[in-house]
Amino acid sequence: MEARLQALEERVRKLEGLLEAGAPPPPPPMPWPPLPSQPAATPSRPAPWPPLPPQPAAGPPAARRPPLDLEELLGGRVLGWVGSIAVFLAAVFFLVMAVRNGWIDEATRVVLAFAGSTALLVVGLWLYERKGQTQASVAAVAAAIAALYASDTTATTVYTLVSPTVGLVLAALIGIAATAIAVRWDSVIVAAIGIVGALLAPVLVDSGTSNASLAFMALALCAAVGVLIWRRWTWLSVVAYVVSVPQFGDWASAERDRHLGLALAVTAAFWALYVVAALGYELRVPTTKLRISSATLLFANAAVTSATGWLLLHHDGNGTGATAWVLAVAAAHALLGVFSLRGRISSEIGALLAAVGGTLAAIGMALALDGPALVAGWTAEAVLVAWVARRTGDQRGYVGSVAFLGLAAGHVLVFEAQPDGLAFGLDSVPHAVVGLVLVIAACAGVAQLLPAERTNESNLLRGAGALSALYLASLLVVDLSGAQPHDATQTSQLALSAFWAVLGFASLVAGLAREVKLLRLAGLGLLALAVGKVFIVDLAALESIWRVASFLALGLLLLAGAFAYQRARAGEKT
Repeated sequence: MEARLQALEERVRKLEGLLEAGAPPPPPPMPWPPLPSQPAATPSRPAPWPPLPPQPAAGPPAARRPPLDLEELLGGRVLGWVGSIAVFLAAVFFLVMAVRNGWIDEATRVVLAFAGSTALLVVGLWLYERKGQTQASVAAVAAAIAALYASDTTATTVYTLVSPTVGLVLAALIGIAATAIAVRWDSVIVAAIGIVGALLAPVLVDSGTSNASLAFMALALCAAVGVLIWRRWTWLSVVAYVVSVPQFGDWASAERDRHLGLALAVTAAFWALYVVAALGYELRVPTTKLRISSATLLFANAAVTSATGWLLLHHDGNGTGATAWVLAVAAAHALLGVFSLRGRISSEIGALLAAVGGTLAAIGMALALDGPALVAGWTAEAVLVAWVARRTGDQRGYVGSVAFLGLAAGHVLVFEAQPDGLAFGLDSVPHAVVGLVLVIAACAGVAQLLPAERTNESNLLRGAGALSALYLASLLVVDLSGAQPHDATQTSQLALSAFWAVLGFASLVAGLAREVKLLRLAGLGLLALAVGKVFIVDLAALESIWRVASFLALGLLLLAGAFAYQRARAGEKT
């Protein structure tokens, strides 16, 4: 490479000199000098460089953003916003006040509310389309749409002047009009005041927790989702969720005793609607990064849906059904995650859905299972997640796998094989054996599924499996040597010290014979553990004769280990 660079520099210097002197073009260049590791090439003229692509003409400089005009902000925007909110609240307060004071009959009140809202809507549309796209006209239209929703809700649920079917049709028409206007004008104000105001209409008119009120709110929510997906306003999903979920929860709490099946069906429908909102936006605007808005919506939706269904069924006394609901929500998210990974949606969203499904599955297993069965479920999920991560190449899956392993190991340590078993034995030997064997097998399985380049993590998992095996063997030694509940017997503690010392000596000798450093270190660690136990625990707890036996056995093993280590090292040096 250095020879070629020198040749190129020489050619450039010759060309510059010829251009300055006006001389004729130079003769053909000499062939390239060969690289030191390659034979000389046959003389040939190198191919000319391809022409550079034409550079696009520089566009005009970007216009500077005009400075903020406080007068324009207050007069052109704030006045319109505040005025629209005031008009909407005036319509709501009028309806409420008219109910309390009995000024006019109910039908007249509703007709006046509809007429005033419609007139305001027409004026706002005319001003926007004919007199310029002003903020005042946009605010007037938004207030009119919200007032129409409030009027429709009052006529249907408060006064019962129209049937729920007619009220739903009117609400649908208002929602369609609001969606069309917001999309046509690309107006955030129409979406914010009109659609969000529609979502709040049942609360503002105090329509209660009837089915019709929920249907009104659901239609407004559909309009919000449509605008969210079409116009890509991420904030709208968060606002719609915050406004609609309390209303839905209040309705579900009121309906759980009368129509449990309907409450569960509506819960599933709301979950599906918000999934469509999150995934539809991702399909509309694909990205390789995880959007906080979509991720937050999916996570909150999963938590609320699973908790709501579980509470409804658990309140009804159906514990099995409540657990099945959580597992069903987990399966739905896992399937969505698998399909998302194969589609146009960001792989980040697919991974999030799979993670949410796995978390809910772990919670469902904890609700459905207990004892070694729960440990089996969590360890199986750990291996499954590691296998999926290996197939998909998503390294974050291994974090979830280790998390499930941690859950399983923690359950074993708290319930099946508690650490005080090293002093008092085990409550149930089969449960402890099954639980720890499952953890050991899962550690080995996940370590085997890790990529080849993650050697350190694999060794850590195998080390955790080896420690679990040592822990299990130690518990069995204590239990089988006569330990009693709440009584650390002399023989069991002596047996445990001897077991650690003998095993450490055997590991040290095996490591020296096979020249395996890891075995030697493990043996030295076990011998150190035995020494610590003898000097700290046995010295204070054992009786005289047992204390003598413990120290004598440990001392002989330590001397034998030191002799074997020194002989092996001396043989290596010679």
